[in-house]
Amino acid sequence: MTDRRDDAELVEVPPAELETEPPVVARLIVEIRSDGSRTIARGAVEDTATGQRTTLEARGDSPLQLALALARSLTQLPRLTARSAVRGLLGRRRAR
Repeated sequence: MTDRRDDAELVEVPPAELETEPPVVARLIVEIRSDGSRTIARGAVEDTATGQRTTLEARGDSPLQLALALARSLTQLPRLTARSAVRGLLGRRRAR
């Protein structure tokens, strides 16, 4: 018996409810493994504007340490990818 969660695939056309959302500027995929005493997060980041991809890894003994290590690894991404991803996540300031 196959678990449906293992059959993940990319969707070429977004569902109708996503059409009103802003465009995708970056993708972040993270796998988190833990044995109760240590936790490891490994993943990949893709800048959709340039197509650049890179990997990231973070380790921590607590959820807070893992989150801080993951945030630190995101700031150490190649400049163009990090800059584009952050710009896309933060958006542009709107005039009031």
